[in-house]
Amino acid sequence: MTNCLPAGAIHVNDVSLWAHVGVLDHERLLGQEFRLDFSLWADLDEASKNDDVSASLDYSLAIRKLQALASKIECLTIEHFSDQILNCLEGLYGQVPMKVLLCKCSPPVEGFTGSVSVEMRRHFSAP
Repeated sequence: MTNCLPAGAIHVNDVSLWAHVGVLDHERLLGQEFRLDFSLWADLDEASKNDDVSASLDYSLAIRKLQALASKIECLTIEHFSDQILNCLEGLYGQVPMKVLLCKCSPPVEGFTGSVSVEMRRHFSAP
């Protein structure tokens, strides 16, 4: 099966979010920093040819909505948080192909100083 993605995409990187997500009680109580990258595929031809902002996707709406979502959410897994982010993006832009990469910046794992990320996609024609 061929991939039928639109030729254009908008990529938003390094959105800082503070959310109450984690398996441990203190993670949900105190919250912690997450970093989010998201991508939305769309036909951007009219916007680029005519310099028409109304023919594009307003990513500032998504950033504000996702910041609001992060301030309210309380859950155990970054997978669930990622799913809620996709729901939010879908509510704003409809069923466009989209991808999120959600990074838990400092997971509380003894001796581990890295990060953990979850990538989820929706509305892709092919894997």
